[in-house]
Amino acid sequence: MVCEGFQFILMKQANALVQLGVSPQFKDKVLCQLWRLYLQRSRQAYTHNPVRSSKFKLRSLDSDSDSAAESAVTAFSETDGDANLSSTAGSNAESSSGWSQFSGSVDARNYLGPRMKRNCGLMSMKKTLALIHLALVWSREPLTLSDLLRFATEGHVPYLNAYEELPEEMKLDGKDGFIFRVESIPSHHTLHKEAQTLLLFLQLPAFPPISRQSLLHPALLSLRYLMDANLPDELHPWVCQLLERAGMAEHSLHTFDPVSHPLLPRFDLQSVALIIVTLKVLFGLDDHTEWDLSNVAGDHGDSENMFSLRRWYRLMQAALITAQQRRNQHIARKQWKAKKPLSSSKMHINIVMKQKRTAEQVQACFQKLSSCPVGVQPAEPSSFRFCWGDEDGADGPSLHHQKLDSAVTLSHNVHAASNSTYWHPALRACDPGKCRNHYPEVEASLPRSLVWLLQLFSFMLDVTPACLYEEVLGVERRVFGTKTPNGCGAEETNRTDKKTRRKCSQRC
Repeated sequence: MVCEGFQFILMKQANALVQLGVSPQFKDKVLCQLWRLYLQRSRQAYTHNPVRSSKFKLRSLDSDSDSAAESAVTAFSETDGDANLSSTAGSNAESSSGWSQFSGSVDARNYLGPRMKRNCGLMSMKKTLALIHLALVWSREPLTLSDLLRFATEGHVPYLNAYEELPEEMKLDGKDGFIFRVESIPSHHTLHKEAQTLLLFLQLPAFPPISRQSLLHPALLSLRYLMDANLPDELHPWVCQLLERAGMAEHSLHTFDPVSHPLLPRFDLQSVALIIVTLKVLFGLDDHTEWDLSNVAGDHGDSENMFSLRRWYRLMQAALITAQQRRNQHIARKQWKAKKPLSSSKMHINIVMKQKRTAEQVQACFQKLSSCPVGVQPAEPSSFRFCWGDEDGADGPSLHHQKLDSAVTLSHNVHAASNSTYWHPALRACDPGKCRNHYPEVEASLPRSLVWLLQLFSFMLDVTPACLYEEVLGVERRVFGTKTPNGCGAEETNRTDKKTRRKCSQRC
């Protein structure tokens, strides 16, 4: 029952993605094969050595009480998979009159037992998204992990309360609710880690290569994020040059291979990190170089077509505040609780139904008080956070056509950055087994321009700034190497920050 329930939910999630524009081959030729492989690896099907199953012992149940149901659960004994399944089914049918509906399905005990909980091969709601993500990467669909999580959050891909879509013959009762009930969306880091674990569990071969023509490759994926962030189109060639300089253009770095590249790439974070490093190369982002270059752009005769980081910052900051408010309102209005609540006992069902009625009454009151009308239609699914242009509903004017002449000089028919210096913190990689993310420690010493930029792109990808900061350091290590003495980078950051504060105080 539990396995069939997850299979049905996976089918619904795949159908939703196909309706959003994903190729049907993703579902028929990739996801189905991965699901069969999972059933085989977890020894639930397609194997001569199936996992130990639960068999119901015959015993008299004279009461329909919850205590009788609990005693019936303990009456399960584990037998080998070669047991007579027909006799098991007959025993269950004969005892169905005494079996409480709140005990859940027969195989729920396998998922809820302390021994089986430690089994990383058991399917969960989180693993359904991880399996979907692996299938998308294998199919080379231009749908990143952050896109998948956003579609799940907005309800375009079934995840929260997905069990409500199960057919009547697969109705969940009792302990099944603990398996299928989720009330939050996993984070980007958590789901990527889950996908990596599932990848090793399935023992998959090398994925199809992510070539430069693939929309998942940073060369093309970065163009999408440049458009979403309203940055000039002329910035894209610089990102591609940095991609070559960092040695990240090879498809082997973006393709999972169990031998040469055993880590699942984070395409969205890599692309955004390349953009941030490119902005540091051109504009400094040390809290004074970027403003000096903005003054040069403002003094230019054709200032309307010249890109100014100050003008871009003011435009993006206003759009960011509006988008954050819009997201918070969506979260506040979202119905997180299920319309069909689950309960594990007769005593608990009364409490659940009372909580449901209270939640519905409170929601009705908020709908009357809020500016949002009742039954407002959800936003159309989109991979973009912002909309730029002159049409109604746009977040602001488009800056894609503007030029980078204030930040770029032409010498001997070769374009070079006007900014001749580049700062970076310590680049020596830490031991992941001993050290954690150091962003909370260094955030106060970083230039405010960089911190704001991390917050902007973190909002666009729905990740933490600390996670994105580590990806930026990874790109800088590839460009500049890791031979920076330990602590030197931190001193350089502090020195830049002091210089910035001194210059800002003089301006004020």
